[in-house]
Amino acid sequence: MTDGTVPGWAVVVPVKPADRGKSRLDVPGVDRVALARAIALDTIAAVAACDVVERVVVVGDDGGLALEAGAISGLRFVPEPAPGGLNAAIAAGIETVNERMPRAALLGDLPALRPHDLAQALRSARGIARGVVADADGAGTTLLTAAPGVAWESAFGEDSFAKHRALGAVPLDVTDASTLRHDVDTAEHFAAAIALGLGPRTAALVRVSER
Repeated sequence: MTDGTVPGWAVVVPVKPADRGKSRLDVPGVDRVALARAIALDTIAAVAACDVVERVVVVGDDGGLALEAGAISGLRFVPEPAPGGLNAAIAAGIETVNERMPRAALLGDLPALRPHDLAQALRSARGIARGVVADADGAGTTLLTAAPGVAWESAFGEDSFAKHRALGAVPLDVTDASTLRHDVDTAEHFAAAIALGLGPRTAALVRVSER
């Protein structure tokens, strides 16, 4: 929730259906579908808890995710457009947001995300036409922002950080240790997220697998 003195952010979170998500992530003893859904839910909950975020738009067609997200207040769900793809999904979410709001797209696979890390990045994006945060590997993008009135453009995919820089996005002031930089696609990524501290839903699955 925002304090009303400055416009709050609208954040779009694209999420693949859990049965298609995290295909490269294999955690022994943990069901991949349940894990993909838990990661998305922890990410969405962290965004919703961020004090500079006014609206959270989740784009995807995972009915199970929508049901489990019922305890997270203030979410809007938008179906993924056809033909799909990450950038098309984000654009569909952005289209539901008033252009006078500051807008951002955040990947839905940040299970260690802390609301204050997201808030710090969004505050640093104030006054910047377009901002971008690289993932821990440095090639991808976890967060892309646009100021009020700035037309939305995104180029998520391979080497997206460089592509977003080419679109004029400015790297935001985010430290290497920020949980905002640690999206999860592989077991190595997941181990790094565990070291940072997983969100409650993802952590619960890992605890069960270790019993």
